[in-house]
Amino acid sequence: MEAKKIFGGVFKIESKLATLNLVKGNRVYGEELVEIEGKQYRLWTPYRSKLAAAIMKGMKHMEIKQGSKVLYLGAATGTTASHVSDIVGKQGIVYCIEISERSVRDLVKACESRPNMLPMLKDARDVDSYSGDTGICDVLYQDIAAPDQADILARNSALISQGGYAYVAVKSQSIDVTKSPERVFKEFIEGIAQEFEVLEKIDITPYTKMHLFLVLRKR
Repeated sequence: MEAKKIFGGVFKIESKLATLNLVKGNRVYGEELVEIEGKQYRLWTPYRSKLAAAIMKGMKHMEIKQGSKVLYLGAATGTTASHVSDIVGKQGIVYCIEISERSVRDLVKACESRPNMLPMLKDARDVDSYSGDTGICDVLYQDIAAPDQADILARNSALISQGGYAYVAVKSQSIDVTKSPERVFKEFIEGIAQEFEVLEKIDITPYTKMHLFLVLRKR
């Protein structure tokens, strides 16, 4: 068995995606751990992570790297955020913003053994409530089920460094169920065009339906 590097900190083991475990022996959501040549990897299923789905669908730009400072909006219970934690490593940091108290309880547990993950019970619309803690970040990751996803991204763009990157899972059904997903995606992209350059548009079907995964660069 071999771990083949795809990006820094992201590997393929046979046909499965994995990250090098930052905290050996630690599981966050019951994922499988695999030992190869003295290193431990966490298998990363694309059915539970939109970032993993985008990578499996051929995403080319991976700017979440070792040492990156990441602002994660909509961290939920920490599934994808924990893999981002693996990727950025001990020198990086993941600020995990989540509005649901119930989700944050599980998120806090995930962060307890991962010193580079910081949980925050905050509303991603209220940027001033956490901007003093996060400062300017290299990368923004957004996975939020809300009709104002574009506005949330715009509000938080001030926390992305000039020329920095944003990874956004656009959920069409959360924005407007009366419009086709294609129209919702088109309007979302038009709405952010002044602030962001679109580097990639990735349909993450069959892993998640009615979502478009965007890789953006701040202008």
